[in-house]
Amino acid sequence: MWSFFSRDSSKDFPYDIGEQVPGFESHSIWTLHKAKRKGTQEEVSVFVYDIRGGSEGKCEIAKAALKRLKTLRHPSILQYLDSLETEKTLYVATEAVEPLGITFEQLATDIPQKALYLSWGVFQITRALSFLNNDGNLRHNNVCAWSVFVNSSGEWKLGSLEYVSPVDGNPMPPHKVPPALEVYDPPEKNDTNKLKASTKCSVDMWGLGCLIWESFNGPLKLRSNLKDIDNIPKSLQSLYCELVGASPSNRPNPADVITRCRKPGGFFKNDLVDTLLFLEEIQIKDKAEKNRFFSGLTLHLDHFPDNICKHKILPQLINAYEYGDAGSAVLAPMFKLGKLLDEAEYQKRIVPCVVKLFASTDRVTRSRLLQQLDLFIAHLQPQVVNEQIFPQVAHGFLDTNATIREQTVKSIIHLAPKLNYNNLNVEVLRHFARLQARDDQGGIRTNTTVCLGKIAPHLHPQVRQRVLVSAFIRAMRDPFPPARVAGVLALAATQQYFLLSEVANRVLPSLCSLTVDPEKTVRDPAFKTIRGFLGKLEKVSEDPSLRETMEADVHTATPSIGNAAATWAGWAVTAVTAKFYRSQSDSSRPRPPLTGRNLSKPASLEQPSSSSLSTTTSSVTSMTSLEHESNDTSASASDYGNNDWDNENWGEMDVSKHSYKFIPLKNFLLNKYQFHFIYLLFFFVFWLDITGPK
Repeated sequence: MWSFFSRDSSKDFPYDIGEQVPGFESHSIWTLHKAKRKGTQEEVSVFVYDIRGGSEGKCEIAKAALKRLKTLRHPSILQYLDSLETEKTLYVATEAVEPLGITFEQLATDIPQKALYLSWGVFQITRALSFLNNDGNLRHNNVCAWSVFVNSSGEWKLGSLEYVSPVDGNPMPPHKVPPALEVYDPPEKNDTNKLKASTKCSVDMWGLGCLIWESFNGPLKLRSNLKDIDNIPKSLQSLYCELVGASPSNRPNPADVITRCRKPGGFFKNDLVDTLLFLEEIQIKDKAEKNRFFSGLTLHLDHFPDNICKHKILPQLINAYEYGDAGSAVLAPMFKLGKLLDEAEYQKRIVPCVVKLFASTDRVTRSRLLQQLDLFIAHLQPQVVNEQIFPQVAHGFLDTNATIREQTVKSIIHLAPKLNYNNLNVEVLRHFARLQARDDQGGIRTNTTVCLGKIAPHLHPQVRQRVLVSAFIRAMRDPFPPARVAGVLALAATQQYFLLSEVANRVLPSLCSLTVDPEKTVRDPAFKTIRGFLGKLEKVSEDPSLRETMEADVHTATPSIGNAAATWAGWAVTAVTAKFYRSQSDSSRPRPPLTGRNLSKPASLEQPSSSSLSTTTSSVTSMTSLEHESNDTSASASDYGNNDWDNENWGEMDVSKHSYKFIPLKNFLLNKYQFHFIYLLFFFVFWLDITGPK
């Protein structure tokens, strides 16, 4: 029974107290320890005061600090979590922090980034002092590097509230117990005449001046060192001299400091402070302001400290999209900052957001996701891609907007390595067959061929052998010149997947027909490819034992590296793997008949921008729901049939083994002009018959 009353009550404290943070105890009556919350393992900090080892005065100061910390709530004041008082010890748990005094060496060495970071930190402490002096009518009385704490987000928090006092009390600065803190006492402490001229904020403004000096020079050793202003930015020197001036009445109010430094050219007027203040007030911003802000944010992120980007800005971006109306403009900066996370954090914080975004019916969001797929695809697990991402992406193949269709095609380049057999070898090829044969945009038909050449190594060998030649020959009969070029280049780039018999019987005859193509940009690669294939056949003719080497990759899932058979086609491999056709805005023109040749000037194959894939039509418009084509969607991988290459009407007829399409009856009916012509012709013949000589 007695053991119950004598048990250690600290066991009820819901935190596991860890190692002590060295160096802080010489500037405070507390010792600071790293700690974790029991159960969740969330990192926190615990301030510990030894009641038995201290005097009664120190104990009163410690309890006063705890009382103030509980009651003062402000974004720039240290966040209180919990506390426990026992007979021996006083425990105070706060957010996880480190004293600024021991983190000076960890500040970034890059001068522009360091200046930005320090401006945000000093701004936060100035804001906290304005809250205390002006709103709370309180003096802090202990502002220095050892009363400021830095959390994981890089934010500065004002703590060490042991000496807080009302502004209408005794103006004399309190006596501080640790001797090391005396260097921060203002000069009027020892001058009664100057003390009479003190204001409610003069002591704290002196401390702010000391903090500014330490931010750029390191810990303050002697008060006389405050005269050295060489390392303080010029935009801050005039204000600094006022803060550490001998006359307390001339020291500015913290609210005035913020106003002056937030003006153009001021120390607090920069991209970092502007960004973080906007994020703090994002809930009261309208949608237009948010879009402008997020659209310009990506350019500034490279100049911001990583810890602020990772722990402060990124969570705000995620919340802004999930719970606000930030729109798709937030995606670019969010994915850029996602690179700062380790894999476990990325899976926890970014991947669920990505999955949710792909389910969005907003076209602008879908477009930006497809454009930036390369930024996050490496972090997506194959199961997530196949079960949650690809079904949403596949809708884009059927979208009525040509831009979405084209970006969907290009996205398969990044998705292919993670797609399962059915999604890649059946679903993707089914959509590719329909787009290549029936899409009214020449650019989309071209890029479908290019994409098929890029993903060829990921296709199943049997599907690859059945599909590639037929698909590329189909492209070589396209009326759009760049599509024909893409077909030729893709044939050459994937030549290691073709049987020699197929090369002789199907590939070369089709290539030969392009040697008389109206466009020289088509004829040139055709001749080059023909020479390559002929050289390959000639080598095997001279040495039949090379056949096995030449056909080594036809039936293998993992192509061999450095295959000698592929060396002649290196130019084509480079072209196909590096370039997409940059489509023009040709949506206003109807697609020319597929049985003829389009004699328009060919467009070049260009390297796409990494930040923005090419489009085929005007800019994407935001819509509340996706609209899908109601045209035929029954095309499958079998559309690339063995006899497809010699079918002249592939645009009108599906030559799949199992299904055929009849040409509509209206194609056989006469239009009104043809009918009138035939009617007049018959009338003329009839008139000649009745009026001619008998």
